[in-house]
Amino acid sequence: MSEPLRASSQRVQEFLNGKGYDFTVRELASSTRTAQEAADSVGCSIAQIAKSIIFRNKADNTPVLVVASGANRVNTRKIEQAAGIKLGKADADFVRAEIGYAIGGVPPIAHIQKVTTFLDPDLQQHEVIWAAAGTPNSLFELKPADLALLTEGQWIDIAE
Repeated sequence: MSEPLRASSQRVQEFLNGKGYDFTVRELASSTRTAQEAADSVGCSIAQIAKSIIFRNKADNTPVLVVASGANRVNTRKIEQAAGIKLGKADADFVRAEIGYAIGGVPPIAHIQKVTTFLDPDLQQHEVIWAAAGTPNSLFELKPADLALLTEGQWIDIAE
């Protein structure tokens, strides 16, 4: 019998179930805090890790989520030009207060409020990808098309 999920991961699992998906949140013994650790933990390439990075919209102080391939660095200028917004850094307190999760386990879904979301098109090169599920050692597997549906995110070029 498996251990029950921690509360943060359980929120992600309930969100997925509520949307009619049968994806399974997996809590692992190893860390998934970084894209490389996540890839090593599930045996995939780093490019298959969908890392969630929270920024702050400078105009209205709302969160902006960027879901990037683990192999890519995010170019905020590209996002700003494509979306017509100015991005600022989001510290740990902002992320927890506005998203509901701690940095290192931020999922692309199940936030405490609706979040403007931008998706890295490089994720579409893969049959399956892995995303954080609420803790620094939990993930779930999904397809890039499902990521777009679940997040209502916009695919834009975000990589450096």
